[in-house]
Amino acid sequence: MTTVGGAAAPVRPTAAARRGAGLSEVRWDPEGFWGGRQQTNAAQTFSHCVAWMERLGWLENFDRVGRGETTIERAGWEFADSEVYKLLEGLAWELGRRDDAALAAVYDALVARIVPAQDDDGYISTAFGHAGLPPRYSDLSTGHELYNMGHLMQAGVARLRTAGEDPLVAMARRAADHVCREFGVGAREGLCGHPEVEVALAELGRATGEPRYVEQARVFLERRGHGTLPVRPLLSAEYFQDDTPIREAEALRGHAVRALYLSAGAVDVAVETGDSGLLAALERQWARTVERRTYITGGMGSRHQDEGFGEDWELPPDRAYCETCAGVASVMFSWRLYLATGEVRYVELIERTLHNVVATAPDASGTAFFYANPLHERVAGAEYAGEGVNMRAEGGVRAPWFDVSCCPTNVARTLASLHTYAVAVEDRAVSLLLYAAGTIDVAVGEDRLRLRVETGYPDDGVVALTVESAPADEVTLRLRIPGWAEACTVETPDGAVVPAAPGWWDDTRVLGEGDRIVLTLGNEPRLVWPDPRIDAVRGTVAVERGPLVLCLESTDLPEGVRLEDVRLDDGSVPRAEGDGARVSVRGRHELPAAAGGVPYAARRSAEAEGASSFDVALVPYHRWGERAPSEMRVFIPVAEGR
Repeated sequence: MTTVGGAAAPVRPTAAARRGAGLSEVRWDPEGFWGGRQQTNAAQTFSHCVAWMERLGWLENFDRVGRGETTIERAGWEFADSEVYKLLEGLAWELGRRDDAALAAVYDALVARIVPAQDDDGYISTAFGHAGLPPRYSDLSTGHELYNMGHLMQAGVARLRTAGEDPLVAMARRAADHVCREFGVGAREGLCGHPEVEVALAELGRATGEPRYVEQARVFLERRGHGTLPVRPLLSAEYFQDDTPIREAEALRGHAVRALYLSAGAVDVAVETGDSGLLAALERQWARTVERRTYITGGMGSRHQDEGFGEDWELPPDRAYCETCAGVASVMFSWRLYLATGEVRYVELIERTLHNVVATAPDASGTAFFYANPLHERVAGAEYAGEGVNMRAEGGVRAPWFDVSCCPTNVARTLASLHTYAVAVEDRAVSLLLYAAGTIDVAVGEDRLRLRVETGYPDDGVVALTVESAPADEVTLRLRIPGWAEACTVETPDGAVVPAAPGWWDDTRVLGEGDRIVLTLGNEPRLVWPDPRIDAVRGTVAVERGPLVLCLESTDLPEGVRLEDVRLDDGSVPRAEGDGARVSVRGRHELPAAAGGVPYAARRSAEAEGASSFDVALVPYHRWGERAPSEMRVFIPVAEGR
């Protein structure tokens, strides 16, 4: 059963050796990288999302169904309901993190509007099953009814764990009971075209102690992969992950968000049922996908068609889709695998994805977002000046809202609970996973360990921990040493400075008030070379600094130099500058005259001809496009001879 209060978190396996931090066990400083984003999320993003949902009629959809009116023209896509539920989930986590009377009023008002739309048997949808709408479950492939109810259940989990029973929790329970009756063994043999209800049922089962919900999640998992979903033109069974049973797949494929949500739910079911074979299959699929189908940013999904995964090594930077929601779903999948195994590689990907996908999506105001996250923008986007909905997911500028606006609410709910991923507790060991300035105060058995964290991470690599209170007995403090860290050291409470290799660094001792541990990570910018099997970026190099991927923007180029004509200078070594780096490059100020015909020749062109050498700044990818619409690239071609 759930524990209401500060120990609440999005993922709580019922019989796990380790757990993530509770909502009140980590407090990030509002001036820090993540603490500042949480503050902006609470102050700006929630109200921004509510305003757009009101403006577009997505909330009125619930009002109409609740009043029993016939729908003539319904606003939004079939899955618009889910955005309201994701917003409610984010509000529940935020209100569990801190008191906020204004946000509490927003939460109460939203719940009051959606409760009347639920049918007596627990079914709820504003797109099906009511006057003027198609019948219930008449389009399982693309109707999103179960997907929407899954997000309602996740909102219910957040509220149950932070405040206890209330009308939203009751709605989630009724919806889950309905799904179990309607789709259980011996009933309707269907499943949803967009996985999500699986992860929701499993977590609601954990939170309520109701095993039927976990069992229904397992049933949905076992049904998938047998080609039973009707396939529309231009789609495929692979798009829905309905081509291969989940235990037999070698890598994630098809629609990226669907695949990652499904995998997260499958980990939950494997852990709750003790299915080691299923867990091993998911670990294998994660490894193959990360090694061959994942971008340097942690982004997933290389095809605009189907918003999906490509084949192995198919990672074009300019056509990268890397949907923001896929980044959120990747974190969900990796977090569950970490809790199940304790392996550091899962946290490595979480950090990479958070800093370079999730942090990239919203602008500094928290009111404009990227949907897709390409690694090469060939043409500067037109600054989004209109007040209407952006009808395209692609583009080089963040937009306030999209026709399919799943990403803003997904970012909102993730940021509200993100600090629960920062620390893990296992018996008497406390692991620091994500580094940010703030305070950690976690339960260790019957005792508590309280640490003050001082750091400018990710912009610098020094993390200083000061013990404010500690148990009387020994505690193991475990620090994650990132894989990119070189010449890393840890200063222990007794003053010794010891080297630390990538992975885990453990120190077991009796800690006392005032003890200090200082982790020093090499944070100099470094060149990162792509695997030669990635054809699209062969002959190029990227620059990283700490966990941040850097990029080159046309904003920083001299007048007359085009982005496509810039080459990294032979022998250039990146130097730290601000939160980014500076490198020496070569670039032509004037393009050669067009010779006519196709852009190919019998002889290799002399790239250095007419090129001048100059220094240029690289900025963190997470803030590209903030100064002005720009051309941008992460992978920079290397001048001949390097």
